Amino acid sequence: MPSAHLGVGARPGTPVDEVLALVGEVLGEAGLTRADVRSLATLDARAAEPGVVGAAAELGVPVRGFTAEELAAVSVPHPSALPLAATGTASVAEAAALLAAEGGGARARTDAGDGAGEGARTPARTEARTGSVAGAVLLVPKRKTRRVTCALAASVPVRPNEDAPGVRLLPRTHGYIAGEPGSPPTIPTPHATAAMDMHTHTDAHDLRHHGDAEVRDEKLIDLAVNVRTNTPPDWLRERIADSLTGLAAYPDERAARAAVAERHDLPSNRVLLTAGAAEAFVLLARALPVRRPVVVHPQFTEPEAALRDVGHEVRRVLLREEDGFRLDPAAVPEDADLVVIGNPTNPTSVLHPAASIAALARPGRTLVVDEAFMDAVPGERESLAGRTDVPGLVVLRSLTKTWGLAGLRIGYALAEPETVVALAGAQPLWPVSTPALVAAEACMSRAALAEAEHAAHRIGVERAHLLAGLAEFDEVRTVEGSEGPFVLLRIDGADTVRERLRSLGFAARRGDTFPGLDRNWLRIAVRDRVTTNRFLQALDQALLMGG
Repeated sequence: MPSAHLGVGARPGTPVDEVLALVGEVLGEAGLTRADVRSLATLDARAAEPGVVGAAAELGVPVRGFTAEELAAVSVPHPSALPLAATGTASVAEAAALLAAEGGGARARTDAGDGAGEGARTPARTEARTGSVAGAVLLVPKRKTRRVTCALAASVPVRPNEDAPGVRLLPRTHGYIAGEPGSPPTIPTPHATAAMDMHTHTDAHDLRHHGDAEVRDEKLIDLAVNVRTNTPPDWLRERIADSLTGLAAYPDERAARAAVAERHDLPSNRVLLTAGAAEAFVLLARALPVRRPVVVHPQFTEPEAALRDVGHEVRRVLLREEDGFRLDPAAVPEDADLVVIGNPTNPTSVLHPAASIAALARPGRTLVVDEAFMDAVPGERESLAGRTDVPGLVVLRSLTKTWGLAGLRIGYALAEPETVVALAGAQPLWPVSTPALVAAEACMSRAALAEAEHAAHRIGVERAHLLAGLAEFDEVRTVEGSEGPFVLLRIDGADTVRERLRSLGFAARRGDTFPGLDRNWLRIAVRDRVTTNRFLQALDQALLMGG
């Protein structure tokens, strides 16, 4: 058996027992014992950490410290953004294991006084193939706990003029962040702006998939649907229940419409009540003389689905992760006569500046802004609701998320009077039920708005807690500046992680149904601290599971 070398990344203060526990798991996965280990390698700045030194002493092997430059020169199969930013290498554990197995690097710490020959620094000879350097192969890719990562590599003799061996990893079922065969994950290369996608991609994304599908027929903790928990509140339930005595009469929308208009300081003829915001997307697709629609993605998929259903060819502007999924108004084609964008955007949780969105307005263009989650933003900053100076503006709102009324179907559109008339003409008679109208009026009251504002602040606190917990995982990358009641995160092989989370009792929203995202994305709803802590523990298990 070629000699084996451990690569370890450990945070300051990590105890010996935690390091050794993970080392034992890695060795067991490779079918090796402590007696097979020849060295323990790490970043030189961590080589004196008590947890690292103590683990090496227990194993009876030297600690080898490599500089950040040496580690960064090694191409690793499972790069992560956090260690790259902190240390300059995309995986301390994998790079250190490979370099130690190859035989290069700094003097072994425990052999510092044993002569120049053994400790002499040998330049690392990196190969283009990910997961190997000359004379070394990765046996076990990085595994992790909260504070430790560990990988295992072996030295392999290389004869003169012979190519170094390729990647030799354990089967995919053993890896918790395995990628597609032949295409290991990489750190993205920055791009200047969004991409313009001219294709319809009828088979690429399931535009009709929504979060509720993740929790049907199974008793799972719901992190897939963005409806606020413990809603509707009792006072709203009572108002809705009281309305049932009037079901014999046809719905009368006047009071609810006036309440919405007053809440946004608009005349009533600029308000259209709808059976949820989703109905408004259908009305826009059917009622407006649209010829060149553009949807800014990633975002809620119903607008594009509704446009396609009536025969429109939809162009996409795909915002990029490298740009923080933020809008560049210049990326939207000038000839677009309908532009749809979410704010804050589902699923990215990005809150675009109101000025950037307003800059999309043009004569002859309808600008649709989905603000279904705006009431979850404290102060509703960057909202365009109530604006009458933006030509062609249509703002859509929903009462579903904050008030827990997904089953009641109530939302509204704010638009120019002629647009409201056109959309209303596409609605059936009495499109909104009496209980939904009563709920809409109740949710426009001052007391209700104050409650929503308090909830928005609470969501911000809980979101910060969730993001802090996710930052502990170097496999997880979240979208910066999240402002909605959910966060979007990237994990290599997130589709597999999602299934493991289900087995642990948690439902997460898959990301691959959103144009611009793929199977490596998940959306997680913000919940209370107890639920979040349980989820973080489950995620830790899911990342460590062998398949």
